[in-house]
Amino acid sequence: MLQTGLRQRKLAVLPVANLDDADDGYGYRGSTFEQTYRCYPASFIDKPQLETGDKIIMPPSALDRLASLHIEYPMLFEVHNAAAERTSHCGVLEFIAEEGMIYMPYWMMQNLLLTEGDMVFIKNANLPKGTYVKLQPHTTDFLDISNPKAILEKTLRNYSCLTTGDSIMVAYNNKKYYIDIVETKPSNAISIIETDCEVDFAPPLDYKEPERQKAAVPPSTAPTAEEAAEEEPKFIPFTGPGRRLDGKAPKDKDVSASSPAKRQANATNSVQPSTASTSQSSSSRKTTGKLVFGPGGNRTSKETEKVPEKEPKEDPKKDEPKFSAFTGRKYSLKG
Repeated sequence: MLQTGLRQRKLAVLPVANLDDADDGYGYRGSTFEQTYRCYPASFIDKPQLETGDKIIMPPSALDRLASLHIEYPMLFEVHNAAAERTSHCGVLEFIAEEGMIYMPYWMMQNLLLTEGDMVFIKNANLPKGTYVKLQPHTTDFLDISNPKAILEKTLRNYSCLTTGDSIMVAYNNKKYYIDIVETKPSNAISIIETDCEVDFAPPLDYKEPERQKAAVPPSTAPTAEEAAEEEPKFIPFTGPGRRLDGKAPKDKDVSASSPAKRQANATNSVQPSTASTSQSSSSRKTTGKLVFGPGGNRTSKETEKVPEKEPKEDPKKDEPKFSAFTGRKYSLKG
């Protein structure tokens, strides 16, 4: 009898062991939760709070199936749109939807390219806790908020997981800001419940780097070598105004008022008299004066007249003025 009883008990246990492979009346099969639903936005069920998070509303039959599977909490799901090959992840808020239907945030439907009434595949998932996430706002307006970090932390409290490639919505001050999930670690989908996650920001999509204005190079005050060579005055000797020992004004009155070059030219012309004029002045001094010093002083005026004047030879040193002694004006001590 004991053996029979044991056999009966074993037979009674066998059907229960095969329940995972059997149909439970709701279309669920296997040891994991996998089901296809028609999706609708949260506005169809009058649940506006769904738009500020990533949680969906499922039918009560899903809760019964999940409870029988003894899955880990929090409940996380993989949402897949086979038509568009889009995948995301979400949590669950309530189990009050009609059978065969689920309600999800409209921004999540946009990520999955879903419209009202489209079929979506739901599967339970176990995600690792996130350690790093990189976000990228769509517009620079999000950075203009007084404290964007605090607003983001408050918003992410309503999220249970993040998926690389998704765009989440942050509502603040009656305005919606969309932020892309650029990168997540340690995997492409992470759980952000009760975890310390490092957050990094990428430049907004509409951000343009300001054009760097090239600093105008001020013209150098120091002249270049060529300019210095041009501006450097050349040395011109004897360019000052002439002064006579007798106090009379110089004949060339324009020398002092002229330019250095002109003064040089005038000085050269005044300093270099011709040989003929020198000879004529010397001859005139010999004839008119009573005392004549130098060779030929005893010659009479007739002898000087008979001596033919020789043509002046070109002297290489004619440019140098000859020294003439006692050519100044005479003064008497008597007054």
